[in-house]
Amino acid sequence: MSGTNMMRVAVIGGEGIGPEVTAQASRVLAWFSERRRLPVEVAEAEFGLEAYRRTGKVIPPETRAAIEGADAILFGATGGPETAEVPPEARREGSLLKLRRSLDLYANLRPIVTDPALYDSAPLKERVLNGVDFVIVRELSSGIYFGEPRGIESRPDGSRRGFNTNSYTSEEIRRVARFAFELARSRRGRLCSVDKANVMEASVLWREEVIALHADEFPDIKLSHMYVDNAAMQIVRAPSQFDVMVTDNIFGDILSDCAAMAAGSLGMLPSASLGPADAQGRRTALYEPVHGSAPDIAGRGIANPLGSILSVAMMLRLTLGRPDDAILLERAVGDALAHGARTADIAEPGRAPVSTAAMGDAVLASLDRLAG
Repeated sequence: MSGTNMMRVAVIGGEGIGPEVTAQASRVLAWFSERRRLPVEVAEAEFGLEAYRRTGKVIPPETRAAIEGADAILFGATGGPETAEVPPEARREGSLLKLRRSLDLYANLRPIVTDPALYDSAPLKERVLNGVDFVIVRELSSGIYFGEPRGIESRPDGSRRGFNTNSYTSEEIRRVARFAFELARSRRGRLCSVDKANVMEASVLWREEVIALHADEFPDIKLSHMYVDNAAMQIVRAPSQFDVMVTDNIFGDILSDCAAMAAGSLGMLPSASLGPADAQGRRTALYEPVHGSAPDIAGRGIANPLGSILSVAMMLRLTLGRPDDAILLERAVGDALAHGARTADIAEPGRAPVSTAAMGDAVLASLDRLAG
């Protein structure tokens, strides 16, 4: 480190559109370093297909070193059909799922906030979008994505069977629920726990543990429960009813994509994946846009970088200790949208979209205007 208060950020563009959107987020991070004296060191690192071609590893040793030495990780995206050349075992060893598990990133935050500038381009009606501001807390390091046994087996009759295990322990449920209760306490005091307790034993345990934790530690929070199928409907019918929503790994994955319809596009959604707090209250943290690698548009310079840029705002607030700068960046994104900047995914019919880099330019111009 070049200074005792310097914070280290590992920037990993990854695959598909990941490097393109992360490049714009890095420009924003550099603006805060230069204009707001944000004490941050940035280390760029490889991940994915190109790293494998060069080193034989999806996550090369130097990338692992950058991750281990970082206060925060800014990640782009992973996946795509071109990655088929990476052997399955190498892909599993360097997968984002395994990285999240190895860092114990158990709490994934996905804020869903509507911007009036996008009402015309959002697929939901304006009356549905008014006042939407909630957070989905997704359990990220357990559940069906990690449960064993799993696999595909051949059966004696020649058919095949695919199987996965959805497994949760009391502690895995309680720690993410506790995180969500504490977040609700800092917001409007309402938590909705989403499960499928009418048909799944893992969800029965989920609901029982959330209820017990509420009684033991958080009686001041208004707790409600919702089955996941109803939650999906309510997110598009009346999303403003929610404050904080907590749910398991697979349900959170699905519901947050559904909730993107309230934000205007999947390209608008940031996220933060957080690990346990240490003795100083610091958490290992990975920030990334919710969208995937979008290989169909990779390299064309048309991807929406706002999910990645807003992930920097989450980093400013949650890791770098700069809430005022986080607010400034969120205002700058809103200002850029209000001035008409639109990538293809959020452009109204008949309006010419801007490029990925031009959207980055628009946010930087807004930061200049707002900072004075």
